[in-house]
Amino acid sequence: MRRKLVIAVIIIACFLLQSTVFKTLSIASISPNLLVVVTAAFGFMRGKKEGLFVGFFSGLLIDLMFGSVLGFYALVYMFIGFLNGFFRKAFFPDEILLPIALIALSDFSCNLVTYFILFWFRGRFQFGYYLLHTILPELVYTMLIAVLLYFILFKINQKLEEIEKRSETKFG
Repeated sequence: MRRKLVIAVIIIACFLLQSTVFKTLSIASISPNLLVVVTAAFGFMRGKKEGLFVGFFSGLLIDLMFGSVLGFYALVYMFIGFLNGFFRKAFFPDEILLPIALIALSDFSCNLVTYFILFWFRGRFQFGYYLLHTILPELVYTMLIAVLLYFILFKINQKLEEIEKRSETKFG
């Protein structure tokens, strides 16, 4: 129960930061996607099930506040969390390269799916423009923030695992 409450607080805090602080700190109207970082990080740190859970609620928040189609971002983020969960066995706490690469791939994939579903199918075929002016700048900005945010999420996850292990030995 404690883990779910902490994750809910993390999702809400990152959503608020993404939609307020980082919107004002946007560069050329581009801001980092903190919820992709959270979804991807919990996916590969905790597995497919937790990635699905975090992705669904992260995407649902975006859908409720900014989305034009309810459930679109919830579905996209669920897939991101689930697919990152496949890398749980390859996750080593002291390695930073794999998590950052997965976060980058997740952000790129999220923007690619968003482009094809929300723009391309509506007849807006300027992919090169969208790639150079939205996808790549957001990817760079997200990666810069992801290095710091990942370490924070990693430390929170470690602390939660320590608490869970102590509970198991106490009551197990």
